[in-house]
Amino acid sequence: MILFKRVRWKNFLSTGNNFTDIDLTKHKSTLIVGANGSGKSTILDALSFALYNKPFRKINKPQLINSINGKDLRVEVEFVVGSNNYKIIRGVKPTIFEIYKNDELINQNADSKDYQEVVEKQIVKMNHRTFSQVVVLGSSTYVPFMQLSAAARREVIEDLLDIQVFTTMNTLLKGKLSENQDDLKQAKYDSDLIDEKINVQKNYIDSLKKDVQNKVDENELNIANTERLIEELQDQINSNNDVIETKLKDTLGLDRLQKRMEKSVILKEKANDRLVKLNKEIKFFHDNDDCPTCKQGIPHEFKSEAIVGKEEQVKEIQENLSLLEADYNNTITQITAINEIQKDIQTLQQTVTILNAEITSKRKIIEYLQNEIDKLHSNTANVDAEKEKLKELQKQKTEAENKKQKLLEEYEVLQAASALLKDGGIKTRILRQYMPIINKLINKYLAAMDFFVQFEIDEQFNETIRSRFRDEFSYNSFSEGEKMRINLAVLFTWRAVAKMRNSAATNLLIMDEVFDSSLDSNGTDEFLKIIQTLTADTNTFIISHKTDQLFDKFHNVIKFEKTKNFSRIVS
Repeated sequence: MILFKRVRWKNFLSTGNNFTDIDLTKHKSTLIVGANGSGKSTILDALSFALYNKPFRKINKPQLINSINGKDLRVEVEFVVGSNNYKIIRGVKPTIFEIYKNDELINQNADSKDYQEVVEKQIVKMNHRTFSQVVVLGSSTYVPFMQLSAAARREVIEDLLDIQVFTTMNTLLKGKLSENQDDLKQAKYDSDLIDEKINVQKNYIDSLKKDVQNKVDENELNIANTERLIEELQDQINSNNDVIETKLKDTLGLDRLQKRMEKSVILKEKANDRLVKLNKEIKFFHDNDDCPTCKQGIPHEFKSEAIVGKEEQVKEIQENLSLLEADYNNTITQITAINEIQKDIQTLQQTVTILNAEITSKRKIIEYLQNEIDKLHSNTANVDAEKEKLKELQKQKTEAENKKQKLLEEYEVLQAASALLKDGGIKTRILRQYMPIINKLINKYLAAMDFFVQFEIDEQFNETIRSRFRDEFSYNSFSEGEKMRINLAVLFTWRAVAKMRNSAATNLLIMDEVFDSSLDSNGTDEFLKIIQTLTADTNTFIISHKTDQLFDKFHNVIKFEKTKNFSRIVS
């Protein structure tokens, strides 16, 4: 339980340099009165500002500083939680935010936002909305529950039951679901994209392999064609060699014929020499009757015989020359024929040499092609590199599938959580537990104000009001006084529920002109009665204009007035 003990402020709104100090525990009930603008509602803003760094009413923070002094705004609130005494000091110009626990300053190393969370989550354990529902109620912000829409009623009850967190969680969950859906779409896209990349990579590797195989096949085909050409060339060589061998046989007598021709030439020369000599001798005998050497006469008979004998020799030599010439010509003819054959052989041999050179060239081509094949078989660097890329893509595919599966599992969890966090989930179960308690409390407070009806709110926050005769009524069918009783019953029910559910039990209740307009004298008496009987453990502060009706109904009265534009408490 939070026991608020004291609040004080200066240079706050219309308050000046002197502290306005209010003891919150001295009296059970206190009436705060004053003219409009006198500063009687400042207590609400001071408490709210000290605890939550914002006023209760809709006032801009810079407007909180007293416009005349313009500095040294300071608000202090003292309270007890359990066995610990707390004091919070907050100021503007200069900025002050200090939290004291048992007179020791709590570590201020954290930033102001985290320091504020210490107040709300660790000390007071009450946010501003809850504070505005169970501690202070202002006419400027208060709307009777029964005048709210069903959605607004749900929001109020969920906040009081502290199940608004499920709505917040559901809102956050929707964001998570949307993010999950976006991530899941992206994961599916990434997975499909990687699939496409894998297929492209596989096709590329296959094409590389096919290119290699095509090159190997092409080279092997070229080798086969080249070997076939070599065989054809070898066949031509063999054929030419056969012809050469045959023709060589036809040239075997060339040496003999050349010797024979040489011999014929020699014999012809000798015969011609012999003819020349014989013709000279014949001419000598024809031309000479005397021997030129011995000067003796040549006998006629001897001369005739010599001439005849020599002429017979000439004839014989000429006949032999004719035979030699015929033999020589025949030999020349044979030698010429053999020379032609040798030319043919030489041509064939040149052809064979060319063919052999071509075969050598073809064999070098085969050797080159075979080396290329060996390189293609052994040099798989490109394919291996692309296979490594494929492995990396397959690894990415596995990671993408794992991510997608994780997101799918997360989606199922989020869907299950969404079902729980929707209005028909956890909140409905909690409401089902509390609706009977809420209805019982409302009827209890109505009965305490002598208003005997059966009031029920269902899980859709629609009310049913029955008289003792079971006639059904709507809220708007009642008079303003009866509506006031219903509003009071609902109000005190929310305070009781907030105490039970939020651990927001506190001694302080401040009501600022909440029911001034709808209370007649009898209603005022009943209102004070319910305040006194149902809030025995509460220090109640009522801010009101009805001073004549209420002045003697409270244990204490505080009156505010404004003097020279500064608010102060009248002694």
